[in-house]
Amino acid sequence: MIAIVVITHNRLHLLRRCVEAVLRRTSEKTREIIIWNNASADGTREYLDALDEPRLNAVHHPENIGMNAYAQAFSLASQDYFVELDDDVVEAPPRWDETLLDAFLRIPKMGYLAANLVDDPNDSASQYIKYLREQRSAYTRREIEGVAILEGPTGGSCTMTSRELYHRVGGFGQNANSVYWREDARYVRDIHRLGYRSAVLEGLSIWHAGSPYYSKTAPAKNAFHVRQGRIKARKDFVKRLLLRAPFVAALNARHGWFEPPHVYHPPQFGSRED
Repeated sequence: MIAIVVITHNRLHLLRRCVEAVLRRTSEKTREIIIWNNASADGTREYLDALDEPRLNAVHHPENIGMNAYAQAFSLASQDYFVELDDDVVEAPPRWDETLLDAFLRIPKMGYLAANLVDDPNDSASQYIKYLREQRSAYTRREIEGVAILEGPTGGSCTMTSRELYHRVGGFGQNANSVYWREDARYVRDIHRLGYRSAVLEGLSIWHAGSPYYSKTAPAKNAFHVRQGRIKARKDFVKRLLLRAPFVAALNARHGWFEPPHVYHPPQFGSRED
């Protein structure tokens, strides 16, 4: 039924927790677990090779290809439903995979369904989502077939799609220019074009431990966010010019042509070692 793919690089302290408190809590509906080791040099290879888990396929790649590994890892999966799982998801409730699959199957035209994130003040993803939810009103709550979902920005921390849809849109693809990029954002755009929906499953919460507090940020990820910040600044400059024109702000609020400029100031996460 379900194949789970985890990409990891030099984060053994988090990967151990992901294995013990997330992957080992899956149901019998998960039949494949693929952990792609991106040339880690911190004992990850030895740890994975020592695991006694018949469902596990540990792939040790000779170089760090970052997020591009998803396309290669999912090409190895043979199940009908795929789960993209971050190696810094460190806790989930028992049989969380079954909960995710049940909701995915019950909601018509669901294409990408994510678990909710526990509110952790030291996790960058949960704090940004909290900002979007509370200050930007970016999520719409709906109940469909008895399942409560939050429609809005949907990241790939712990997210399900179907094998059929994945192959229909060409999967996550690869980026020849960077090892870190938002493969999930492109995938969401692709499925939306086909009329499928993406959402967060309100009733399923996992703990995502991602920020400098939990592990050192990779240089490629820092470079990506710097580039994205510059792109956003240029777009916001144009948006502000447009919004100064008579009636544009009112018409945009009515028709939703573009999202008005906004600035998010992330907390200072520090480090566990401070």
